[in-house]
Formats: sequence, structure tokens, C-alpha cells
Amino acid sequence: MNTPNLVSRRSFLRQAACAALGTAGLTNALFDLRRIAAASLGNSDVLSGDYKALVCLFLYGGNDANNMLVPRDTTDYDAYAASRGVLALPNVGQIGGILPLNVIAGRGSVDGRDFGLHPNLVGLQSLFNGGQGALLGNVGTLVAPITQTDYRNNRNLPPQLFSHSDQQVQWQTSVPDAISRSGWGGRTAELLNALNGNAQISICISLAGTNTFQVGNTVVPYNVSSAGAIGMNNYVAPGASGSANDVIRSRSIDRLLALSHTNLFEKGLSTITKRALDNNALLLNALALSDSNQGGTNLTTVFANTSLNNQLKMVARLIKARDLLGLRRQVFFVSVGGYDTHGDELNAHNNLYSELGGAVKSFYDATTELGVQNNVTLFSSSDFGRTFQTNGAGSDHGWGSHHFVVGGAVKGGGIYGKVPVLRAGGPDDATTGTTGQGRWIPTTSVDQYAATLASWFGVSPTDLPVALPNIGRFAQQNLGFI
Repeated sequence: MNTPNLVSRRSFLRQAACAALGTAGLTNALFDLRRIAAASLGNSDVLSGDYKALVCLFLYGGNDANNMLVPRDTTDYDAYAASRGVLALPNVGQIGGILPLNVIAGRGSVDGRDFGLHPNLVGLQSLFNGGQGALLGNVGTLVAPITQTDYRNNRNLPPQLFSHSDQQVQWQTSVPDAISRSGWGGRTAELLNALNGNAQISICISLAGTNTFQVGNTVVPYNVSSAGAIGMNNYVAPGASGSANDVIRSRSIDRLLALSHTNLFEKGLSTITKRALDNNALLLNALALSDSNQGGTNLTTVFANTSLNNQLKMVARLIKARDLLGLRRQVFFVSVGGYDTHGDELNAHNNLYSELGGAVKSFYDATTELGVQNNVTLFSSSDFGRTFQTNGAGSDHGWGSHHFVVGGAVKGGGIYGKVPVLRAGGPDDATTGTTGQGRWIPTTSVDQYAATLASWFGVSPTDLPVALPNIGRFAQQNLGFI
């Protein structure tokens, strides 16, 4: 019987072949492997019996965080409203007004300014005010710390600024000034993969398809769907029940995969396909055993029926099955699109932020239900920020942007980093003078953001340069939000 999360043999083999390409960048792999060889797993600051998971939530398209984190004090709000024009949200006290944030003294630094959240980010507001969520001001891709003068003189700039594809990759690799086939999530995972012993499932699991973030030199991300493992249509695992014809065909496939191959690509395809089939069977069994029954999950936390909610619900189920899978460290990747808001931004954000705030809150509630809220940290990423000035109905590509981190270990209730001076053409704007549009020069790098998360995950200070090759260029390597 066919099920929605199964694919044809041809599609399955094509996906497996594409996965093999992640190991084909030999030149870059050798470059990265030299750094990996210099690191010692024994130096990592970990405990033998603990569990931790990182969940990267990527907002594809470039989130306009100028309408996520919004000033509420009169001076900043007036400047915000003047530049944002039709995009300006109503201030506090009005129906649908900006949601207030209760900043905990000593956590982060907002220079005494008062900020709030978009009206539809109720879930994120609840986590922030409850101490389980933090915000980071003006994060972006950086080669090294940069000033407005550096920008004007084209010094130390990441290549292809404001380009979706380039900035997505740079966010996920944290190496904007070099070609890297691996992502910082994959490199971080490799440093701690020994903790997973002989686990057959990859330390990196993606609910959102292929990505650079989770690719390592020895670690290959494992793709699953929101419905579970992605298997081969009508394939019957050894020992499982199925129709006679399906069993015959499946055992024939097993014999083909067991053949000895001298051709490198034939051998690679056979190995990857066999591993994918084994992983599929293992994951299906683990999910079934950890669920209350064969058809669903026993999580009582309610998730809305949206793409992001369904991805995060499956992440929660996979975390629940961690012992059956033999995993002490996991790195997840989920994503949602639609954030390229050149037009109709207000309506788009109403829908996007409703889904975002609700999904993040439901996921945190699920980790609490599972008793692992202190062991799981979710963080946002995106291509770039967007211009402070409106283009008339939306906003254009920018640079620095604000982000959020959620989890029981997070020092919540704080806004970390530096929120820009909210003035187009001002001291934090890459574009200056009367032509300034409010493209914020990042004051916190992706490297610093990632280093703080990697350190919590268990990477030692001596190993941080392996996961984040450029981290030594930044004086502050831990932002203190976790």
C-alpha cells in the first residue's frame, strides 16, 4: 500500500545520488579536513551522559526584522514611523499595537530604549517575558568587524552582499571570504559526533531538504519529511511483512546492493542507497516504538497544521525517540519561505508571524512536555535583514537583522548585541546621507552568534576555530545569551 511519505524507486535513487555529491568537493574537503585533523575530540567540554540538540530555523527570503523588533519609546518610534511609512505598526495602546517586552535587568543591553514585538508574535512574546526567549540585535555576515568607513572604501566586505543565494550560503557556512562545502552546523556536529557512539542515524537531520548548514566533511545530513522517514515505494525491509511480489522485488534490490563494485560512483550509489534503506527502517521502528500507537504521536502539545508547525512537531518526535536512536547530540534544520517581502509586507507578515510565533511556542511546550526544555535550543537565521525605509509597499534587501533564541537554557528576557540607531543615513546605515535606506551594518557577526550556540552544545574553546574558522577575528566570542 502506498503512503504519502514514500517516493518512487527512481526518485529515491536520484535523491540518494544527489546526497553523494556532498562528498565530491574534494579540494574544499581537503582544506577543511586539515582543520578537523588539528582538533581533538578529547578537548570538548561535554558530559558522558548528557543530551543536547540545536534546531536551526531558517526564514528564507530575508526577514524584515525592523517590524519584528519595534521601538515603543516616543523618540525612536517617531523615527521608525517616519522611515517605515505605510509599513509602520501602530504604537502601544492601540488595537493590534506593539507587544511589550519585559527586559530582565542585567540581561543584554538595549541602551535604555524600550522595544516590543510585532502584534502577531504572541508566542515569542510569551517566551521572552517568561525567561525562555532572548533577542539578538543586528546580526549579519561579516568577514571581520567593520565600520561605515570600511564599507565606503570596500574593505572587508562579504562578497555578493544583498544576494539571496550568496547570503544564505554565507549564513550557513560562516565563511564568507572563502569557498566552503561544509556548514558551521555540520562542522560543529563532527566535533561531538563521537558522543553518539555507533548510532546509525546521522547527527544532522533536516526536515526542510538539502542545506549547506548541516553538511560536514564526514557527517552527511539525513533528510526526513514532516510525516516521517522517506522510504522507497513498496520496498519491504528484511523481516517485515508485505505482499509476496514486493518481498521478491525487495530482496532482489538487496542482492543488487550487496554486489561488489569496482566503479567508484557505482560503489558510492550502492553504499548510500543501502544506508538510506537501513536508516528508513530504523527510524520508522524508533518512531513507532516511541509513539503511543503505530499511527501517531502521544505528544499532547497541540501544533497547528502548517508546514513549519508540522516540521517542528516531527523534530519533537525525533527528540522523543533519541534513546532508541542512540543519540546524545542532534542538529536539526527546519525552514519556512515567504520572507522576501518586496510588496504587500503588512499582510504577509501578519500570516508569517502568526505561524512563526505559534510554532516556536508549541515547540518549546513540546520540549517541556518531554522534559528536555533545558537540553534543546532553537535559533533563527535568515538571508539578511531588509531596508528600514519602505519601497512603497514592502522593503528591499538589507544586511544586519535581529534574531531570536528559545530554550530552557537561554538567559531569556534580554536583548543582546546592539540595536542600530534607527535612522536611515545614520551611523549604522551602510548607505549614507540623503540616499540612506537603512541597510544596517551588522554589529554582531554570524560567527559570534554561532560560537555562543556551539559552546553551549559542547564545543571547547580550543575547538571553536575548527567549527568557525573566522571566530578569532572577533574579540567577543560568547555573547552570553545561553
